[in-house]
Formats: sequence, C-alpha cells, structure tokens
Amino acid sequence: MKNILTFQNVNYFYQTKDDEIFALNNVSFDIEEKSFVSLVGPSGCGKTTILSLTAGLLTPSSGKILLDGEESIDTKKIGYMFQKDFLFEWRSVWKNISLGLEIQKPKNLDEKLAFAEELLKKYDLFAFKDQKPRSLSGGMRQRVALIRTLALEPKLLLLDEPFSALDYQTRLTLCDDVHSIIKSEEKTAILVTHDISEALSMSDKILVLSNRPATVKDTIFPNLAGKTPLKRRENEEFGKLFDNIWRQLIYDKTEEKN
Repeated sequence: MKNILTFQNVNYFYQTKDDEIFALNNVSFDIEEKSFVSLVGPSGCGKTTILSLTAGLLTPSSGKILLDGEESIDTKKIGYMFQKDFLFEWRSVWKNISLGLEIQKPKNLDEKLAFAEELLKKYDLFAFKDQKPRSLSGGMRQRVALIRTLALEPKLLLLDEPFSALDYQTRLTLCDDVHSIIKSEEKTAILVTHDISEALSMSDKILVLSNRPATVKDTIFPNLAGKTPLKRRENEEFGKLFDNIWRQLIYDKTEEKN
C-alpha cells in the first residue's frame, strides 16, 4: 500500500516569551493510504503539533514531511475536523456543508455540490438540510462537520479530538458513524485522542508518543475482530492492548515527576 504521509526525522522547536521549547524529537513514521491511524500520548506531548505540521500550518525545524510523495504541502489535500464543529448558526445545514466550496469556487462547482448532496443522502442527513444547526444533536452536528470536510474531497483527514465534547453514549455511537463514513469513502485519517479505548477500537495503527519532546516510542497494530469500533471493544484482546498502552503512558508520567 502506498504511503500518503511520511515524517522523516522531524524536529520542532517553538519560541515562548521566556524560552525555546523542544516539542518534537526526531519523529519518524509512515501513514498508508486508506488507513486509520491514532496518535496517543501524555497531555501536551505534541500530538496536535504533528497535525499542524501535517496541515502545513507549521514548518518543521528540521527533517522532512512528505504528503503524497511531495515535500511541499498541498493544503487542498488536507481536511481538518476539530473538537468543536464550528457550524455557523445563521446558515442552514446545507449552507454550512457547501461553505468550503463557496470559498474555493472550483471550476467543477456543480459537480462537487452534487457530490455533497449525495453525501447528505447517503448518511441520513438530507432531511435536515434546510434546518439550522441548533436543531441538531451534538452527534449529528459532528456528522455535518465531517460531511462538510468530505465535500472538499481531501486525501487525508486530520481529526483533532472530534468526540471529546460529547457525552459518553453519543461518543460511542459517533465513533461507529465516523469510522463507517471514513472507511466507506476510502479516506485516510489521523486521529488525535486522549481516549485509549477510542484509539484501539477505531485504528488500524496507533502511534504511542513519549513526553515532550515527543518521539514515537511504540507502534501498535490492534488487529481486533469486529466490523465496528463498538464491537471491537468486546474483543478479548482489547483489555491487554489497553493495559499495554496505559502502562507506557503512566511510565512517562512517572519519569516526568522524577
């Protein structure tokens, strides 16, 4: 399978008022096309920094980042989904979904709008297209946000804790929905999460990061049986994998205190 994203010995420093912070230390990994990969690690270790570097919002201090084989980041190939849905309350669901296309104004606008409409129908949101976001549940709002991103047809989706503001039951349901949509549309996704169970249930591969300056300390391939993330949580290997990752994160916290 072709690699869509490669980090090669990436280091990143940033400047504060009082100091220079070493955020990433020699980070290297590959992301294969159509795979779902999660980043887990201690709070503040640099997970979101990796997403920002991938999206071209930051430039590495040293090392290389290759997106689709190219060192220059083509931002049109990147879709970003945040913790908040950032839907505009004064615009309808349809107007929110088509916003990115309005801004980009591609030559084949009609074709892309038709594709966006098909996504609404395919994922059971077409009946709500003329409603305002305030009338939707939290889970539905995030599905709208995902479809808004998919309408731009990115090659790589960056998911920055998109479920963390939701209640537990909604999170479980939405994990299934989002995973199903991403796999159905054959997209590549990178998820940043603090939830180990979420990472295990959704991912083909998990990168475990160390404390800052972050490095990749382990790569885990869950390979859990089950068609959905919810079903994978029932797998007998789930607890063992959870414990493995948890111990690595706790060990890092202990090191940091010492």
